[in-house]
Amino acid sequence: MEVQARQRSIRVISETNMKEEATDSTLVTNGCVDYKGRIASKQTTGGWKASPFIIVNEVAERLAFFAVAVNMVGYLVREMHQPFPDAATHVTDWIGAAYVLTLFGAFLADAYLGRFRTIIIFSVIYALGMVLLTLSATIDTMRPPQCTRRPCVPSTTNQKLFLYCALALIALGTGGIKPCVSSFGADQFDESDPSEAQKKYAFFNWFFFAINMGALLGITLMVYIQDEFDWAWGFGVPTAAMITSVVILAAGFMRYRHQKPMGSAFTRFVQVLVVAVKNNVRGVGAVTDANDLYEVNTKESDIFGARKLCHTKQYKFLDKAAIITDQDLDETNRWKICTVTQVEEFKSFVRILPIWASTIALAISFAQLSTYFIIQAGTTDRKLGSLTIPASSSPVFAVLNALLVVPLYEKLAVPYLRCRTGHPRGLTSLQRMGAGLFVSILAMASAALVEAKRRGMAPSQKISISWLFPQFFLIGLAEVFTYVGQLEFFYDEATDGTRSISSAMFLSEIGIGSWLSTAIVKAIAGATGGAEEGWLRNDLNKSRLEYFYWILAGINAVNFCVYVWVAWRYKGRGGGRGSVRDESAAVELAAETRSGGGGDGKDEFRSVVI
Repeated sequence: MEVQARQRSIRVISETNMKEEATDSTLVTNGCVDYKGRIASKQTTGGWKASPFIIVNEVAERLAFFAVAVNMVGYLVREMHQPFPDAATHVTDWIGAAYVLTLFGAFLADAYLGRFRTIIIFSVIYALGMVLLTLSATIDTMRPPQCTRRPCVPSTTNQKLFLYCALALIALGTGGIKPCVSSFGADQFDESDPSEAQKKYAFFNWFFFAINMGALLGITLMVYIQDEFDWAWGFGVPTAAMITSVVILAAGFMRYRHQKPMGSAFTRFVQVLVVAVKNNVRGVGAVTDANDLYEVNTKESDIFGARKLCHTKQYKFLDKAAIITDQDLDETNRWKICTVTQVEEFKSFVRILPIWASTIALAISFAQLSTYFIIQAGTTDRKLGSLTIPASSSPVFAVLNALLVVPLYEKLAVPYLRCRTGHPRGLTSLQRMGAGLFVSILAMASAALVEAKRRGMAPSQKISISWLFPQFFLIGLAEVFTYVGQLEFFYDEATDGTRSISSAMFLSEIGIGSWLSTAIVKAIAGATGGAEEGWLRNDLNKSRLEYFYWILAGINAVNFCVYVWVAWRYKGRGGGRGSVRDESAAVELAAETRSGGGGDGKDEFRSVVI
């Protein structure tokens, strides 16, 4: 306990010295330090002196990830001789692991490593995985012999183990990078400086462009290289790009601003639960007066780098973690008593869970973009004029949709909707998510109808790939509405100490949705006769893929109804009365014209329901 108290005293003194130093207008005021641990200078660190390194890293990472994601089903089927259903489930399992591991990456960054070191370490792991994947595609003994007649020689255990080890390292690298890189980019701008705050918005625009540019290059250029040359080139080029990106990211080391680790939010959550349960078992009564709750007597909260939060009446059971039961209690031991801010931080996390759970279904449908949508595209006539579109490049229509819809929505739809709703963003984050979830129903219904038409044609005929454009367009539109809405929502509802965790929660939806897609595929295959006789066979022409799409459309429809109910009842951190942040933070949020996620969900969602 004495050690903890001494550490807190040192930290308070350090924070005081840092604030005194930060009175210099050339130094940042958000607590960021340079590579030597000094208060970061605006003249030599951060801003656009540092951001390009981060943006380049994101382009390379997305290029590598999508180059693998869209090609992996084909690689598993053609090179590793796996059945279509097995290949599809292995890819969705891998994508699922990559995004669920973002929770692990966020934990390490917040608690121990900081964002920069986390990105560097996991970028190296990522690059190593890409090297192993390239070796798998280059060395003949790493794959079974070429298939000349059925049944093909299956891949050996060692061959599969080598490939899965490479994919595991790529998934781990993705999980470490994704929850940190956007936040690390935001760290390069001091929001209290108006000029830097404006530049931060430009950074996020370029960051979004980097994500989509990397995806676009991975889906088009990398697929072209693989088709024109071979798998070794198709995986080798993004491997080289990933290695180069690590060097470029490290080259900006002296220009970065760094936020010190704030401690693990997960640990603080467990402390609140443990203390609340202990006090409940001891028969501590309900809290009747907020003054009975413990809070530190300092301007800042006890959580390093986080502002204080006001007490709210929701989830009263958790308030027992902060109730003062003994005047002689060691107030420095958070396993015995928590602060109001710590309890409210956990409440904010708990509040978002129903919204988080009721938006996972979209990720199940989105998983088909890199699996069955590609397989379906491979059976079509892929000539558009003189251009032949590779099947693995077909998701480009969803990516292009995102690049086109976002600026059109911002320039045309937002001003119109702003006049109708009075909301600065046109629609609230909850409304945007609801719109996206509804569109996902139409996307899967379109896919089912097109697949039924394709199967109804004569064996000698092929439908044009243009028939698939509606399902790609609609699933891309659903992504634009839902995922951008989620990004706003999770940012707004996060507290200062839970930003990385909230980002990871948002990304983990993609992973969990991919795993659920795998479970559904396996359940359907098992119930209908397997890969030889069931709805999802090796031969798509003998499958009933449209039935699978209709099931997903039904899941999306039920999920949409659940989401409407959850969103209607949702109350944000202010319990329906607005944000609990202090006045300066409220001004900051207003300047950012965020979606007002802290309001009453019933008010936010009413215009969509009507």
